[in-house]
Amino acid sequence: MTLTKLRLGVSLLLGIGTAHATTVIIPQSALIPSTTYYTESIGGGIGSIVVMTDGGNEPGVGDPTGRNDDGFRGPIGLGFSLNFFGNTYSQIFANNNGNVSFTDGIPAFTPQGPQGATVPVISPFFGDVDTRNAASGVLHVRSDISNEIILTWDQVGYFGSHADKLDSFQLVLRSSNFAVPAGEGQIGFFYKGMGWETGDASGGSGGFGGSPAAVGFGDGSANGSILFGSTQNGIAAEVANHHIWFALSNSGIPTTAPESPSTVPEPAVTMLLGSGLVLASAVGKKLFGR
Repeated sequence: MTLTKLRLGVSLLLGIGTAHATTVIIPQSALIPSTTYYTESIGGGIGSIVVMTDGGNEPGVGDPTGRNDDGFRGPIGLGFSLNFFGNTYSQIFANNNGNVSFTDGIPAFTPQGPQGATVPVISPFFGDVDTRNAASGVLHVRSDISNEIILTWDQVGYFGSHADKLDSFQLVLRSSNFAVPAGEGQIGFFYKGMGWETGDASGGSGGFGGSPAAVGFGDGSANGSILFGSTQNGIAAEVANHHIWFALSNSGIPTTAPESPSTVPEPAVTMLLGSGLVLASAVGKKLFGR
């Protein structure tokens, strides 16, 4: 039997414990036009291929080419400490599906709720990345700079094994000890060409429709920040050829860096997620043998 992917649409009714959960909407005006990765401005390349240690598509685990579907690597030592939503972390999990997480890896391929996950997560573009096609690039990591780590999803395809459209995006993470230049921040999202936003198993067709990718942050308990338009049709076009920097408050909450042009909020600056909110989530993925 062939390997298939099952998408189960599940309605999750949030009730007890989420009445005061808050999602802050980041205005799209905070996006700064650009056409390059951060690493292109500093030189030195995008680093080594990320070889997966766990997650979906077991044949991809340990593959030195980095090609996989739904895999993750971790924990990866940051070489520094990062305060994120009030907790201090020194390790991350690098997830193939466009995000990094704390405490555990994320094999999930469709964002669950506004912030995408039930563990703390940073999502430059949480979508169903699939790098098994030979025409797709893979995830890279660079950690040779003190107090900084950079992850790059370079020209990556989407499920299932498609490479007719490719996404290129990069995440920069910095310690509070990093000497941040004016106009930058501790966390950076960089985007080049963004050709798709939804994998086939997330209800998409040809890279679009269904449940598009999420862009933002979450604390694992339904609190966080997302870019206006996150998980909505058109998110790939909105972020393409832009970048955005974030500062971290003393309590570890991401905010757009003061130097970023983000003074005018989009509609619905803050949403309260209480009882009665229905969220679509995707669970399950692989069925049967090979």
